[in-house]
Amino acid sequence: MNNKFVFFGTSKFSTIILDELKERGFIPALIITQEDKPQGRHMAITPPPVKKWAIENNIPFIQPATPKNPSLYSKLKTQNYSLFIVASYGKIIPKNILDIPEKQTLNVHPSLLPRLRGPSPIQSAILTEEKTGVTIIRLDEEMDHGPILAQKEIPTPEWPMYATELEILLAHEGGKLLSEIIPNWINGEIKETPQNHEEATYCKKIKKEDAFIDLSGEAKLNLRKIRGYAGWPNAYTNIETKNGPLRLTIKSAHIDNEILVLDQVIPTGKKEMNFKDFERGFLLN
Repeated sequence: MNNKFVFFGTSKFSTIILDELKERGFIPALIITQEDKPQGRHMAITPPPVKKWAIENNIPFIQPATPKNPSLYSKLKTQNYSLFIVASYGKIIPKNILDIPEKQTLNVHPSLLPRLRGPSPIQSAILTEEKTGVTIIRLDEEMDHGPILAQKEIPTPEWPMYATELEILLAHEGGKLLSEIIPNWINGEIKETPQNHEEATYCKKIKKEDAFIDLSGEAKLNLRKIRGYAGWPNAYTNIETKNGPLRLTIKSAHIDNEILVLDQVIPTGKKEMNFKDFERGFLLN
């Protein structure tokens, strides 16, 4: 049997998975990623991180507007791929595509399934859990529902972590775990374990307004929000200053004697600064 595989992914998480696979000799024959999209203050058309990775590594790639496109099915069906791998692709892949390869489609999910199915498992773990990890499943037509091939709880240097740091940690560990099981999966040596669907929990798509913080609220909950929403959408609050109300983005914080201590902040229209400097320059005496 051939070992040609297709990789579906879009984000930075996906590129780290690709790096771990490449380091262990697993190079995709084709990469499928999302389309270039406007980003940033000036809404410049920007390629997704996985497209950049594909170009840097000379891997063919395509960016279908939707994986439901019949031409994508035809292209994949005729190429004799043995396996598909999905990691943070960001679009629902129809069952007829999942079932194309002989060894079907595997997914790297950054939670301890069946907990935290859905689009925001990293952020939601920081907000609601006391631990997390990575799970390799065989994808089926339902969201994060397929049987488990491997799972690993990942120790963290502190809890809660910042989402930006936890994403990197889980991507590396997920890529390593995937690399370990691919040969055994290809050889038919791994037994699937159905998820306990009665224990499933779900996480939602994050909105900007979810990241609002009431600084008079419970310190540990606010710390989870600051760290869970790091990167995007970034925790924020409204604060009264010498010049009136101001929106303040909170980049980092810690707890000291059960009190939330802000470390780095960004006042609207200003650069990131230490909160003590912000207090001296902006707050009422």
